[in-house]
Amino acid sequence: MSFCAVGWCSVCLFLFPGCSQRGVEFGGNDPGRTATASPDAQRKTPPRRIDARHLPNPIQVHPKVISGGLPDGEKAFKELQSLGVKTVISVDGMKPDVETAKKYGLRYVHLPHGYDGVPDGRVKELAKAVREFEGTIYIHCHHGKHRSPAAASVACVAAGLIPPSESVAILKLAGTSHHYRGLYESASVVTPLESALLDELSVDFPESVEVPPMAEAMVAMGHTHDHLKLIAEAGWRSPPDHPDLHPAHQALLMREHFTELLRSEEVLGEPDAFRQSLRDSEQAAEALEVALRAWAATSPAADAPPPESVQRHAAAISANCKACHRQFRDVPLSEK
Repeated sequence: MSFCAVGWCSVCLFLFPGCSQRGVEFGGNDPGRTATASPDAQRKTPPRRIDARHLPNPIQVHPKVISGGLPDGEKAFKELQSLGVKTVISVDGMKPDVETAKKYGLRYVHLPHGYDGVPDGRVKELAKAVREFEGTIYIHCHHGKHRSPAAASVACVAAGLIPPSESVAILKLAGTSHHYRGLYESASVVTPLESALLDELSVDFPESVEVPPMAEAMVAMGHTHDHLKLIAEAGWRSPPDHPDLHPAHQALLMREHFTELLRSEEVLGEPDAFRQSLRDSEQAAEALEVALRAWAATSPAADAPPPESVQRHAAAISANCKACHRQFRDVPLSEK
């Protein structure tokens, strides 16, 4: 199975082998076709950002659909409850926090997809969910910037809740990177689905699904990467609000992620270029750990900048990841 389908937490081709990128087009001017869902006649306001203290990047896509980032902890789920949310849909590869959601009366549904686009089967499932679930629905990925706005936009267009003309604008409002061509392509080609198709579609909405081992490893790596970003922003010291994040230890964890991936059977079947990218990143992470430990041993002053080697090794990891993503993760489904 190709890494193209995985990325940091991209799992769509593992779950839907052979799925195409484009949603099925229905309706139009052909009188012989079944009627399609029409954009919500009650819609009066365009997509907008909403104020939230504990939810990353929340976007009101439709009066009943909010896109955003991971609800992390009880304060986040309590805020969802206060917003009238009844169902939380995760399109991320990480295992959902089902227990905390239940504590606040929220249902969890796990429908992950990748950075390379939203497969046709997933579009239909998301559309049925947003059309039929009662109450407000919160669709999230990890940061709320890329996969969740794409999922929310295609779901709402396919369900007839918003016009197709708004779909790409939602991604731009959320700050979706233009590098994720597959996500933009999904938003640009989606069309309303037949009402009869959604009526007849039978979906088992799971609260949590098992993801492939490589995808699970990429999720863990993503969290460590986030921790290193916080540390870098704090001058390569433990962030004041996260004193538990030790710089050298996080670099060690990142190195171990690469090491374990290189030992996995899945990676052994990947292209040489992919494995070489992992090896290069493993070496850079190890060098970053060594540099951070050596710097800490000098007891640097609180305002002392880290040595150039720290920045260089960290930049090498980022550059390797970006290059690998471009070649293996972010290629649109339509080009695979």
